[in-house]
Amino acid sequence: MKHKGRFGNFGGFYVPEVLIPALEDIETGFDKYRNDRRFVEELDDLYRNYAGRPTPLYHARRFSEHVGFEVYIKREDLLHGGAHKVNNALGQGLLAKYMGKKKLIAETGAGQHGLATSMIGALFGMETKIFMGSVDVARQNVNVHKMKLCGAEVISVSGGTCTLKDAINDALRYWTSHIDDTFYLFGTAGGPHPFPTIVRHFQTPIGTEARQQCLDQIGRLPDKVVACVGGGSNAIGIFSGFIDDADVELIGVEGGGKGTETHEHCATLVKGSVGVLHGAQTYVLQDENGQIHETECISAGLDYPGVGPEHAYLKDSGRAVYTAVTDEQVLDVFELFTRSEGILPALESSHALAYLVKQKGKLPKDAIVVVNLSGRGDKDVSIVEQHRPML
Repeated sequence: MKHKGRFGNFGGFYVPEVLIPALEDIETGFDKYRNDRRFVEELDDLYRNYAGRPTPLYHARRFSEHVGFEVYIKREDLLHGGAHKVNNALGQGLLAKYMGKKKLIAETGAGQHGLATSMIGALFGMETKIFMGSVDVARQNVNVHKMKLCGAEVISVSGGTCTLKDAINDALRYWTSHIDDTFYLFGTAGGPHPFPTIVRHFQTPIGTEARQQCLDQIGRLPDKVVACVGGGSNAIGIFSGFIDDADVELIGVEGGGKGTETHEHCATLVKGSVGVLHGAQTYVLQDENGQIHETECISAGLDYPGVGPEHAYLKDSGRAVYTAVTDEQVLDVFELFTRSEGILPALESSHALAYLVKQKGKLPKDAIVVVNLSGRGDKDVSIVEQHRPML
């Protein structure tokens, strides 16, 4: 355990000794290059000309009419690869290049981080391995094919629940014996220090842009900023731009699973308790003996029994509020938003939109809510079809 990288009582790193030198190596590299002029200029160029930043802030007028207040969408779905994941993958991939690493590994749930890492592996000419639970390999097979087209090896993980938690476990095990030449490109704002800090840093363009776009386009800051939360990278990215604005309410929306109410084995910040998972102290879905619960969520990207430690801190400090929506509410809004705006939201992002539908009649007409549309829903069409077949 190490006391650096703390968010209040949360974070740190609780890892086998063999990983400590690798984590310290990444921390040293990050501290060296994060403000290096050449690194920053190269990353900014990649953000702009490879990824497609800045992304628009879009006024969803027809959806706004439905919910009864003004909804603005931060269009991270328009980035190359279809999600916010490319921000972090470019930042960490470039860091790996500057540090002289030749190989990349990553974990993935919904496949978007795996795809982003595979794209960056191809871009920089690095050998890439992606660890992915076998359940997610099946339900996100389009992304698996895209990863392979980029030249990545996709390693299907069949242990445990065969989802994101187990993919991280196997990626960490692999890394312990390949730390000399391999960079673990961690995908979410969780895990051991320094990953939560690094991921937050490379996702801050979302919040920085969104805040300035609100001032430029609307003339004021929003009343609420809403984002889905699994591990929490897209949410911490947009929250980062508004954390110091006390009048802006920050709302994270987790996956509540099946049924009409949030399931006890879903929604870490709503139903979980403090524990340690994947090297960090945070909120965890666990039993009284500290054994990790199996989770179930229609969205592969939110199917995770932990959460980034900064979100745990924001919850306990009261700066952010966390809630949950059910699979059925997510499917309802996926259809509603697509038909209202002609935009297919990822099932992850649909959790945030579903929260807005629940606020119908509760907010004044002139209330302004910004939602981070973290990814596009092309990857989820077959899942939606399984649950809501088109007649």
